[in-house]
Amino acid sequence: MSKGIFVTATGTDIGKTYISSLLVKALIKNKINAGYYKPVLSGAIVENGTLIPGDVDFVSRESGLKNKYEDLVTYVFKTPVSPHMASKLENIKIEKEIIIDHYNRLKNKFDYTVVEGCGGIFCPLRIDTEQILLTDIIKMMGLDIVIVASSDLGTINSTVLTVEYARSCNIGIAGIILNNYEKENYLHDDNKEKIELLTGVKVISCVKKDDKDIEMTIENCLELFSR
Repeated sequence: MSKGIFVTATGTDIGKTYISSLLVKALIKNKINAGYYKPVLSGAIVENGTLIPGDVDFVSRESGLKNKYEDLVTYVFKTPVSPHMASKLENIKIEKEIIIDHYNRLKNKFDYTVVEGCGGIFCPLRIDTEQILLTDIIKMMGLDIVIVASSDLGTINSTVLTVEYARSCNIGIAGIILNNYEKENYLHDDNKEKIELLTGVKVISCVKKDDKDIEMTIENCLELFSR
């Protein structure tokens, strides 16, 4: 049975795409039938009149995925703003049923799927006649989350708030990954310790800047994946 994990973060530009690529790469390197999915992407790159979904392109190149872009992302917007605004500006309504249908089709292709969100966990996808938040999609997929957090100053606050909000939505948390971690930095060490203490959630990996692989055994990596 296909399994998945949803990668979210404490905010925008924290490193979701980078961490997603490392997870997919680790699985593929161990000859596991793994894939990647991004329901909504805004701020796509325009090349020769064609929209290139940058996050999907990056994960595919770094992990070795060979699928077409359209197989791995449902909604692609040019405007680099929150999805709810990008969809309004580009007159394309985001439908949660279409996202779930796309994800379910990918589950027939991959044994393990890394799903990457957009922005932070509260990111709105649609606010008009219908309200769709990222948490609605996570719950409909029935997935646990991995939270990507900064290692730097301020991360305790943003990480604890993200954990508490996920819990209030009855969303399971598989673990926290600290990005841009410096082993000799006492602040980063203390942030890791205090985040685990205050949330009760384990920091499952500390990723240094420009790491090419994630420091996790394949067994621990597979343990992250839920339904």
